[in-house]
Amino acid sequence: MNGINNTAVADQKNGYDLPKTVGIIFSDVKREYFPTEEAYITEKDAEKDAEVIASYLEKMNIKPLLYPGNAVLSERLRKDKPEMVINLVDSVKGYEYLSSSIPGILEILDIPYTGADILGKSLDTNKFLVKKLLQQNGIPIPDYQLFSNYNDHLDPSLRFPLISKLNEIHGGVEITKDCISENEKHLRDRIKYLVTTYKQSVLVEEFIVGREVTAILLEGINKKVYIAEKVFNKEEDKYKFTTFEDQWESHGKTPFYYEKYDDPILREYVKKAFDVSRMYDYGKFDIRIDQSGRYFFVDANCNPAFGPKELDVAISSILDLYGVSFIEILKRLMVNTMNDAIGKELIPYPQPEYNSIH
Repeated sequence: MNGINNTAVADQKNGYDLPKTVGIIFSDVKREYFPTEEAYITEKDAEKDAEVIASYLEKMNIKPLLYPGNAVLSERLRKDKPEMVINLVDSVKGYEYLSSSIPGILEILDIPYTGADILGKSLDTNKFLVKKLLQQNGIPIPDYQLFSNYNDHLDPSLRFPLISKLNEIHGGVEITKDCISENEKHLRDRIKYLVTTYKQSVLVEEFIVGREVTAILLEGINKKVYIAEKVFNKEEDKYKFTTFEDQWESHGKTPFYYEKYDDPILREYVKKAFDVSRMYDYGKFDIRIDQSGRYFFVDANCNPAFGPKELDVAISSILDLYGVSFIEILKRLMVNTMNDAIGKELIPYPQPEYNSIH
């Protein structure tokens, strides 16, 4: 993102500059940081995943430097002076909202980095605010309500079934079959459990029955959108969506697979959503499609899970359908980050202007 360092080396085969040293910052994970085992599971392999990414950098003749995102990070970065950083941090001391401190450190040290800046990371950990941003900019979303307590007034315009989500935590935590409510009693019991356990607000929205697609936006010279439909192997399930178990406890099973999906209207929505939610370099969006073919954005992630296809993350699995390898993803991110850092030293950040999408 920001910062400037001109000591890059040219990749002769592809004709663009790549850095010689790249830092990889990952979440410093300890079980006591997290309120539940489920929340811990989503990050427990952070260091191992960073090591896998480091092995790809080594194949590209780039020296990787690995750093846990903890109290000595700034000291180590100041000593090593990596040319840029891949920021993989999802939480600090178990709190996702503290992950915005990592871009802050990198900004102070003038080190270019991948992914969202302080504002983008802060927004990402408040799903309610992102919903507001999308809604105000004409991007279709389901009707929703934020609950701070289980006995808050329920908006009578909301239609069951409703899905309840933690407002500040990603990774599919508590997205189980029990997160769908068909009546008010179940919903209030569900909200009470979430608020009591995680000490945070709960976002409730109308569940869109239908299909689901995932869109990845990857920046380079241009913004490119790659979309895939999730084809579920869940014939017995009344509601088909990706659960926590699907993401983290499938144990080799395939609850869904990806198929290419494309629609120029949806691509434009994704580009707009990417900008208004202050994402950079790459982002991920989950979109439901109702029986009438209407789109509803149900989740937005800056700095989504990153890694090669063997780590079973959406960005590589989906781009692989389009013939884009993880090496190519890395190259695009690194070149974009280094070039963006130079450009931001020269010109102010332009505020996007949009017309309505019909």
